[in-house]
Amino acid sequence: MESTMTTQLDTAFPVHTRLTSTAPEGVIPQPRSAEVDLLAPASVPITRGVPAPRTPVAPSRSVDEVDALWEEYKATPSARAREGLILHYAPLVSAVAGRVGMRLPSTVEQADLVSYGMFGLIDAIEKYQTDRSVKFESYASSRIRGAIIDELRAMDWVPRSVRTKARSVDRAYAELEAKLHRTPTEDEVAQHLAMPVEDLRAIYSQLSTVNVAALDELLGGGDDRPGGVSLGDTLGDERTLDPASSIEAAETKFLLARAIECLGERERIVVVLYYYEGMTLAEIGRVLGVTESRISQMHTAAMVRLRTRLVEAERA
Repeated sequence: MESTMTTQLDTAFPVHTRLTSTAPEGVIPQPRSAEVDLLAPASVPITRGVPAPRTPVAPSRSVDEVDALWEEYKATPSARAREGLILHYAPLVSAVAGRVGMRLPSTVEQADLVSYGMFGLIDAIEKYQTDRSVKFESYASSRIRGAIIDELRAMDWVPRSVRTKARSVDRAYAELEAKLHRTPTEDEVAQHLAMPVEDLRAIYSQLSTVNVAALDELLGGGDDRPGGVSLGDTLGDERTLDPASSIEAAETKFLLARAIECLGERERIVVVLYYYEGMTLAEIGRVLGVTESRISQMHTAAMVRLRTRLVEAERA
């Protein structure tokens, strides 16, 4: 009976007529499109006059679809199948790049590691053999990691032998510090590495050029915060005077000038001629008409009085 009533209802009232409901009395009816109602999913509400936003979602491939892509690519290598496999396994590259980037400095961009790993993924897809009992994810992970490391090594200007020596020296220091509970000496490190001390010092010379830092890199996180301090801002400029030293020297000259003014006239002449004119004690003695030994006594007495004045000024 229900089926008969439904057929009669469809005959009497077409679909586009029944989808427009009758509004209550006093309310202006809002027309609705039958096509919109029929095509819109039940979980997405329809807003009057404004289309509902839709978030594009990448279609996930099933196991059968991936197997079909592998069969198609291995039978007749086509660009469509190759592209489909690359898009399907692209998240694997991000995962491997994230694990590798955890042990790298902050200057290495994660996007660069992903781009390096994509070459490894493409190479793994081209060389993978489906008849082997090896999961593609396991095979591709090693290829992706190898591609990232190879690219990083190609960009590194330090030879691999120097990097190996640096790791061996660091390991030796760590083992000896754990054993001796103190910082080991050069002789102990050389003996631990079974090499002469001269060879260890030569390694130190090679390692001195390994660590290179960017002067414009911000300290404390490396993000572009306003007012951040870079490494270059912390380096001293030897061409400029130290403000503290300049103030200290000016204060010392002022105190010394005041102390010299407190000396006697002949003592002031001895100090000026000896330190400012560069005359010897004998020459000063001839100028003042006294012996060199007397000038020496006057110089010693002047130095004692000046030192006393400066110490009292410092304590005050």
